[in-house]
Amino acid sequence: MTEDWQNGGFGLYVHWPFCMAKCPYCDFNSHVSTSIDQDLWADAYVKEIERIGRETSGRLLRSVFFGGGTPSLMEPRVVDRILDAVRATWQLANDIEITLEANPTSVEATRFAAYRQSGVSRISMGVQALNDSDLRKLGRLHSAKEAIKAFDIARRHFDRVSFDLIYARQDQTEDAWRAELSEALSLSIDHLSLYQLTIEDGTAFGDRYAAGKLKGLPDEDRAANLFDITQELCEKHGMPAYEVSNHAKSGSESIHNLIYWHYGDYAGIGPGAHGRLSLNGTRYATEAPRQPAKWLAAVSNNASEVREALSADDQATELLLMGMRVTEGVDLSRLRALSGTRYDNNINKMVDSGHVRIAEGRVQTTPAGRPLLNHVLRKILAD
Repeated sequence: MTEDWQNGGFGLYVHWPFCMAKCPYCDFNSHVSTSIDQDLWADAYVKEIERIGRETSGRLLRSVFFGGGTPSLMEPRVVDRILDAVRATWQLANDIEITLEANPTSVEATRFAAYRQSGVSRISMGVQALNDSDLRKLGRLHSAKEAIKAFDIARRHFDRVSFDLIYARQDQTEDAWRAELSEALSLSIDHLSLYQLTIEDGTAFGDRYAAGKLKGLPDEDRAANLFDITQELCEKHGMPAYEVSNHAKSGSESIHNLIYWHYGDYAGIGPGAHGRLSLNGTRYATEAPRQPAKWLAAVSNNASEVREALSADDQATELLLMGMRVTEGVDLSRLRALSGTRYDNNINKMVDSGHVRIAEGRVQTTPAGRPLLNHVLRKILAD
């Protein structure tokens, strides 16, 4: 019998926890360090790949994603060793996607050729803004000119290059965002990740906001208008949203991220990495220690992650939380295989309200429901 995870496939996430500086909006597990023994880290990653490989032997690996932190701070030899271990451990899909996140500084851009030679096939670049004033506010270490230069270098080495932008920034007008997004779309790209700025607890921005010192953030109406502009311009340029914050030309969607949103299995290695693994009929949520030194020690002691068994109800909840983010929505038969008809009544109420539709056996948000996804999910998941 097909296990549920096979509806989404199997991927590997590799977390590199180090950055040159901590951005004030970032709540990811990232750390600034002046001294990194990169060979020691390569040894640990390879050991983890071999451990997980013994439990997942025979699986087809569809993607590898180097995330962070700033993975483009990794020496190319480290990426090379990791990918050699991956190739020795799993059968790779013919169209395997191997993505590496990069920051657009000139120093890191020089590494792109070596990453390509190692087997990386896709770059995801953290640009975040295309004007220097806002880049400074966001704590970024590059200029807009450097970002475009690094992007051009990446395009010379990779057929697939995506980049991120943050909008709904301080004092950002609708006209300014329209011009900035138009500039981004005018570049030769096939994928964009466009995130509204969110203020997270525990970040520098979170502390400033709590103290009343983060001025110029948009109100709900202006944020909604910025979202609408984003959808309008991206669709006009043939890059509609396939997920709440991700836009792509047809066929250029991120395979790795779709594994998450299709609720497949993925092994997560590195400090603070999360995973979902189905083993011997049980699906587990996995989590590694967050602190780099603790993770290295845990790997050496063969105790690198905590596993929690997920019930069928847990899995149904996660399937909805992940699957409703994508435009295609969630397969109702798959949901019912996990939860029976538990959510049918709530889904029907959302259909009646115009926030959700059912098409070809899938439950999807409507254009009216998509900007209100969190509200829609709360209603569907309500007891």
